[in-house]
Amino acid sequence: MESLPDAVVQYIFSFMNNARDVAVCNCVSKRWKDSLPYIKSLYFPRNSFDSHTGIDHPDTIVWKMISSVFKLEELVVYSPFSSIGLASWMLLVGSSLKHLELRMDNLAEYQNCIDSPSKLECISTAKNLESLKLWGVLMMNSPKWDAFPKLQSLEIVGAKLEDPALTAALRACPNLKNLLLLGCEGVRSVLIELPSLEHCKLDFYGLGNYSLTLTSPKIEFLEVQGCSWISVCETACLRNLSISNNAGRVYMVDFGKLAALEFLSIRGVQWCWDAISKMLQLASEVKHLYMKVEFTGDFDNLQPFPEIDLVDFLNSHPKLQKFDIHGAMFAALCQKNSLKNVQSGFVIPCLEEVVVTVRSPLNAEQKISTLESLLKYGKVMKSMAIRILQMRSSHSSADDFFDEICRFQRMNHKTVRIE
Repeated sequence: MESLPDAVVQYIFSFMNNARDVAVCNCVSKRWKDSLPYIKSLYFPRNSFDSHTGIDHPDTIVWKMISSVFKLEELVVYSPFSSIGLASWMLLVGSSLKHLELRMDNLAEYQNCIDSPSKLECISTAKNLESLKLWGVLMMNSPKWDAFPKLQSLEIVGAKLEDPALTAALRACPNLKNLLLLGCEGVRSVLIELPSLEHCKLDFYGLGNYSLTLTSPKIEFLEVQGCSWISVCETACLRNLSISNNAGRVYMVDFGKLAALEFLSIRGVQWCWDAISKMLQLASEVKHLYMKVEFTGDFDNLQPFPEIDLVDFLNSHPKLQKFDIHGAMFAALCQKNSLKNVQSGFVIPCLEEVVVTVRSPLNAEQKISTLESLLKYGKVMKSMAIRILQMRSSHSSADDFFDEICRFQRMNHKTVRIE
């Protein structure tokens, strides 16, 4: 290292970010100490000050370290800090920061939320942020943010939110391309209007009865968990869509044309059949379809899927390449009349991979017939995986059905496997 030019040493140190490593290197030599101000990033792990016994408060130590850097572009702080400490750091490096990640740890601290300045309020100094990630956020009141015109990515993990507060926060980030809200609770009606948004992942914790209205004409990737009512009208660019509700029911979906959609996943305990039917009709161009919904029916009335004609279904999804079918959907495709419309020359043109999950031995003959038909008419079929989970029957029919599955696998061992 001593034989290297200063510029090379500074370049090497620019890849260092762990605060403990930076502190150690600072004590090695004057030359190293003089090179450390050129680092671009600082990272303070959760345990940074667990064994601290010095006089200085951890907030002060962080302040001293970032004050020694000429132009800090990234700051990640997982260790505990105060709003006063954060405010002092932002005054130093707010103008140069591009990436900021903070573990807020104030979910249960309502008083800290209303204190001034709050931690959220302190962030507003960093006007040039390009990405912001916050952990453990209490956002009951609208944050006092003017605007982050350069912010392209906002991620909030673990949060208690109120509708007006979330709306105000998103309004301050008009040019977002990536939005992630993970493990959030408290909101009821989510309204997102972001013209540049391309990637959006929303995971709401609670009863699963939230509503979502999304207006983002450039959206390409959308994943929603926990909403019962979903409206996304501008979908010309949407290629990847996942909707799930593990705690509640999906009552209504309202989407525009899904001409560009390649992947669709719908999951949950209960969906209204109108919502399922509408999604399947809109996703006629989909290439990968994943379905894991146990029941249909309105409100508390749990009902099985109605009969679905296998031929009509496949004809209406001609570009389907991978089909992942679970339980209820597979049973619906295996009704007695599902294969009544098979005509000579019928083929499944693009289907290459099928994953079937079976949970009941009922209608065993029809299920085997459906599997055989998928292989027979799937001219480009490369792989079929059969998963048998939680077979809910103590009757010998379960053993007979499993024997039939094994026989089917042996006869088509090059394509079929049992998992």
